[in-house]
Amino acid sequence: MFEWMAWTTPVAVFFSCIGLMLLAMTVWEIKSPTSLRRGFLPMETTRGDRLFIGLLSAAYVNLAFVGISGRLMVWLSLEADPSIWFSFVASMALLVLIMRKG
Repeated sequence: MFEWMAWTTPVAVFFSCIGLMLLAMTVWEIKSPTSLRRGFLPMETTRGDRLFIGLLSAAYVNLAFVGISGRLMVWLSLEADPSIWFSFVASMALLVLIMRKG
């Protein structure tokens, strides 16, 4: 059923984290409704808005890393492509930043 996608461990962890975040945000919203607030993003946002923006940003970070990993291998004289775990950690850090300060 899932043969069309390369289900490596980092990919499975990434999508599991997204699913857990959506579940946690749903429970949090039911327990404590959100209100608009302004952070470094150029608009007033709710928790759900910041989650959506953060998830999009995380996806772009991962796509960019996949796109430049071959070049990084050449530039840094690596023997193999750099681990996708680097982009996972960077994208989750960006997501946390957007959720907390955005």
